[in-house]
Amino acid sequence: MQLITLPCGPLAVNTYLVHDDEGGPCAVVDPGDGEAVLERLQREGLACGLILLTHGHFDHIWGVQALSAATGAPVAIHEDDADKLQSSRKSLALMIGRPLPKAQASRLLHDGDTLRCGALSFRVLHTPGHSEGGVCYVLEREGAIFCGDTLFFEGVGRTDFPGADYGALGRSVRGKLFALEGDYALYPGHGEATTLAHERRCNPYFGATGAAR
Repeated sequence: MQLITLPCGPLAVNTYLVHDDEGGPCAVVDPGDGEAVLERLQREGLACGLILLTHGHFDHIWGVQALSAATGAPVAIHEDDADKLQSSRKSLALMIGRPLPKAQASRLLHDGDTLRCGALSFRVLHTPGHSEGGVCYVLEREGAIFCGDTLFFEGVGRTDFPGADYGALGRSVRGKLFALEGDYALYPGHGEATTLAHERRCNPYFGATGAAR
């Protein structure tokens, strides 16, 4: 797996460009700025084959319209967050006083779905809490998880937004992420990368009950 991290967009979200080692197409996770992503793809000689969204908040989807229009790549998002692609209010774009560049989902995701891009296989974990339709994308063979705003380095996503649920977030992390066997590299929507093993040991937000404190 080859990975490029590109912080961009209104809140400098971590946009990830992910591709296999065999020259296959690139999956773009959470395009925060379409033009910045397109420029980087061109510079690296990569073609976008898939747009993966961890959830529908504006900072993670701001570049979807421009990127999908330029590349024709399909857009995948959990069905519970798909309406945010069409709404400045639901996507929370009104927080920054700018209208959302509206986009359209190509595939509505559910827990357990698998998406392929080149030789990479992304398994969908539905992890509501920060957002109703929050998901993590698991690359089992590569030992990597793109976890959006579900889990950060020694932190978690905010739960003071409409549709957020602190208890659900705790269940998602304990019941879905921490329950995975072995260790994974975690690539969050903001901040530095971490590992599942480190967060199991050190994340201060989770106790033995499986719910967020």
